[in-house]
Amino acid sequence: MKMSQKEVKEDKKTPHNTQLYADVPSTCWPIVYSPEYNITFLGLEKLHPFDAGKWGKVINFLKEEKLVTDDTIVEAREATEEDLLVVHTRRYLNKLKWSFVVAHITEIPPVLILPNFLVQRKVLRPLRTQTGGTIMAGKLAIERGWAINIGGGFHHCSSDKGGGFCAYADITLAVKFLFERVEGVAKATVVDLDAHQGNGHERDFMDDNKVYIMDVYNRYIYPGDGFAKRAIRQKVELDWGTEDREYLNKVEKFLECSLNEVPPDIIIYNAGTDILDGDPLGGLAISPQGIISRDEIVFKAARTRKIPILMVTSGGYQRRTAKIIADSILNLHSHGLIDKQFVGHEAGTTLSL
Repeated sequence: MKMSQKEVKEDKKTPHNTQLYADVPSTCWPIVYSPEYNITFLGLEKLHPFDAGKWGKVINFLKEEKLVTDDTIVEAREATEEDLLVVHTRRYLNKLKWSFVVAHITEIPPVLILPNFLVQRKVLRPLRTQTGGTIMAGKLAIERGWAINIGGGFHHCSSDKGGGFCAYADITLAVKFLFERVEGVAKATVVDLDAHQGNGHERDFMDDNKVYIMDVYNRYIYPGDGFAKRAIRQKVELDWGTEDREYLNKVEKFLECSLNEVPPDIIIYNAGTDILDGDPLGGLAISPQGIISRDEIVFKAARTRKIPILMVTSGGYQRRTAKIIADSILNLHSHGLIDKQFVGHEAGTTLSL
């Protein structure tokens, strides 16, 4: 028996109330950050190669260059359990109440012996706040034409499994929130340029033709997820020690192909800096200027096509990556690829709060 239009409408799930889509003053840059991003607790964060304070360092560099102030940054809010359940299973979120599970995901073994209330407060709350920041930046990107979350990019986490320092699937969440709440956003392209394969969002969007994934990564390193690779529409596998010229040529060529093949309503750009030469986990040999040029290529492609772009910073395991991220943002500004003025989505959009 066919359902009436009214019944179909009523059957469609109404999005929950969330603080993550609250309005942002026009005086703010669409740059999202919170001091809560940074993980510091008894030096345990130093047991992982990841610089768990890099996000604050990026903001400090941008302040030193007078691009932003505390009043012009969008303050990230922590994603609530209800927000997380848009993608995550309740079973997975319950698993995070066990410290040994979080120790495995974050690759910090001593977390295993900490009481979980401390793990929640000192490890997972910062990651939930970064996740909230990515979701907030999705809405901002549609409204302003671009947005940058100074954190996020947890591309190894899927709806029911974390790993590789990624406990929450912020990329999947940002896309799902947009699909549910912003009329006119029906197709998204994930451009994942972290050195590692983004197997989390790939597993989440397997067989989903609304999401196109381009992934450029070192073929020999973690996670080597063969099943997840099936979700990649534009797969670019790199060899050890790939340098600037080859890398930038491939990024530009295959990005062009991807955006021409399926023009999206938004680009989610996972801008990992673990491609930097000397990174202990990335295995590539890209210079600081190569990273800056890469980001410029991606933003220029988005701006030329008038496609809103959301950037997250993802991996980067050297102390100097914070300065490179800040320099790249300043470069985007100097080239007119980002500004505080309203740019907006070419097609009309309606937000559902």
